[in-house]
Amino acid sequence: MNLLTYGDRALLLEVADTDEVIGWTTAIRDAALPGVVDLVPGARTVLMIGDEPQVIPRLQKDLKGLSPTETTTLDDGPVVEVPVVYDGPDLDDIARLTGLDTNEVIEAHAGTTWKVAFGGFAPGFAYLIGGDTRLEVPRRDTSRTRVPAGAVGLAGEFSGIYPRSSPGGWQLLGHTDLPMWDVDRDPPALLQPGTRVQFRRAES
Repeated sequence: MNLLTYGDRALLLEVADTDEVIGWTTAIRDAALPGVVDLVPGARTVLMIGDEPQVIPRLQKDLKGLSPTETTTLDDGPVVEVPVVYDGPDLDDIARLTGLDTNEVIEAHAGTTWKVAFGGFAPGFAYLIGGDTRLEVPRRDTSRTRVPAGAVGLAGEFSGIYPRSSPGGWQLLGHTDLPMWDVDRDPPALLQPGTRVQFRRAES
């Protein structure tokens, strides 16, 4: 872990991978450190925001007494089931890139329990990790100008669900009608960091 000051009231933890991001985010949240008003996990970072500049020296000291939670101990967390119609426009391309046939792609995607590592890109967009490693594919060479809400995609080690219509370059393998973002829900984002996600094949 590398710890950097970030402005006058935040600290940025640079870590090795997304598992460590989840581990540190969980450890800091569970410790309920005084003065921490927000945690923002990323792909390789955790941003810890304090309520005032004076809190930073104390947080630097407090962090030395913490260690990341083992992610294997988080496997009893809440599970959100996401029904997916696997009719994505890139399904054949994903099969070609992985060497699997389309049914094997679907079985691999729905046959693994994924985990929310962090959110970003758009409100309600969750980056999911822990899937079948055979599904690691690159982003599309050319991004689409419009990806519909509910589209389920793959990019690198991640899977994700577009919460609203937006541009995007992920490989799309299906769609879901389950809303990812709802301002009348508390919290509005359905998928929170640490939540497990089980995709389920649905009929169109």
